[in-house]
Parts: sequence; structure tokens; C-alpha cells
Amino acid sequence: MKAALGISVLLGTTLAATAQQPTFSSRVEAVRVDVLVMDRGQIVRGLRPEDFEVRDEGVLQDVELVRLEQLPVNVVLGLDVSDSVSGERLKHLQGAGDTLLQRLAGDDRAALLTFSHIVRLRQELTGNIGSIRQALASVSPSGQTALVDGTYGAIALAGSDVGRSLLIVFSDGVDTASFLSPEVVLQSARRSDVVVYGIAMRSRISPTFLRSISEMTGGSVLEVESTRDLSQTFLRILEEFRQRYLLSFSPRGVSPTGWHRLEVRVKGRRGTVTARAGYQAGR
Repeated sequence: MKAALGISVLLGTTLAATAQQPTFSSRVEAVRVDVLVMDRGQIVRGLRPEDFEVRDEGVLQDVELVRLEQLPVNVVLGLDVSDSVSGERLKHLQGAGDTLLQRLAGDDRAALLTFSHIVRLRQELTGNIGSIRQALASVSPSGQTALVDGTYGAIALAGSDVGRSLLIVFSDGVDTASFLSPEVVLQSARRSDVVVYGIAMRSRISPTFLRSISEMTGGSVLEVESTRDLSQTFLRILEEFRQRYLLSFSPRGVSPTGWHRLEVRVKGRRGTVTARAGYQAGR
């Protein structure tokens, strides 16, 4: 019951805001896909639109490459602050978040959401990075872990037509308190253009939920041995996100509604492509 009450406090705010913002599903006339291309562990740079092949439900599409310097980055931090994230772990987490926030510039924006057994909106998307840093510094740990609920709220925060949205979700354990099911959150991710990167403490239990939602959105999961390395991990994610390609296409020869499976590949050269699994067309 506590988890249900906790998430309702946040979602009453975030869903009201999201209802006024177009999501990935409403922009069928211009679908955007963040794409990461790697070769032997290195990011592949310098590709052009003609180097990509994008298929929407198997139908080849004409793609354009969006100039990333024209688009600000929206970074949403969804952070586990349950009882287990205390002492040194909390200091490392706060330090990592602060280090990342100091790397944002120009028109970049950020938001902060924390979750224990209660999901709390600490700061909605804003260009006032100082306010995010202050909110992060005031966080204190308590309670159990509502990872699924927290991720749902963070996805709602990320909804925006302006810029590119990156969600970083950190959790040091398994979900013990969520009200929502993972499938509900995965469905929400289908309707958003946010790219989710999950960070989990390495253990015998696989971070199945984070892995599923990261794969759905074209992100990835990083498992860390210790929170001491969190600052480098956060910066690695931000740097990788900035160097992704942003492809755009106007769907042709496919249905205007329903779930559309996407296939993205690089033509004529080696490279491993990471991109979202698809998009939801229509409302």
C-alpha cells in the first residue's frame, strides 16, 4: 500500500504534464531514432545518411541525419535512495550525479527523481542545473526499492519535443516495493523517445527489468562492482549518448497505427548497431 501511495504523489504531477506533451507515438510524420554504432569497442564516427539502412516493418525507408549540435540534451536521473544506498554509497551516487550535471551546458536540461518505497519528484526538467545539484545534495536514504515505479515516473518526466532525452536509472538491488508491473512500464517506454541506460550493482541476480527497458529504447545496462566508479560510469554514458546518430524518416508504405518494428543497420562496413526496437504509431 505504501508503494501505491508513494507513486500516486508523483504520477499525479508527471502524467498531467505528459498528457500535454506530444510523445514518440504522435510524431509518426517524423520518426526519430537514436543510433549507436560500435566497432571493436570503439564508437564509429563520420557516418552519413546513405550509410544507414532503416526498415519499418520490413519496408525500406528514406532517412536523414539530424545535426546533433542543433539539439539540446535532456538528462533525467532516476536514482535509488532506499536504505541500502547509505553512507559511502550515497556519497558516491551524489558525487556521480553532480559530476554529470556539471558537464551539461548551453540549452541542456536535467531532472531528478528518486525512489525508495516512495517515488519523489525532486526537480522537473529545467535549465537551472544549480537547482538540480542542490536537490541531489539534500537526498537521504530510507525504505525499500520501487525500481519499476520509479522508472515509470522518470519516463513520464522525460517526455519532450525539445531536444533528445536520456534517462539514467541507478539501483543497487532488486525491486521490493513496486505497485506497477514491468509490462506496464515497458508499454510506456514504447510510447516515448527516451533512451534508457541502466546502472546496476553486479550480483548473482540479473537486472532483468533494466535490461528489458534498455533494449526496448536503444540504451544499455552497465553493471558495476562498486559505487566508487559511478562518476566515470555516468560520464561514459553521457559521452556515448552525445556521439550517437539521430536518424529521422517519414514512414512510407506502412500502417499509420500500431506497433512498428524497426531494423537499423550500417551498409558496406563493419559495425554493431544499437537502436530502439520500434515505435508506437497513432494514439
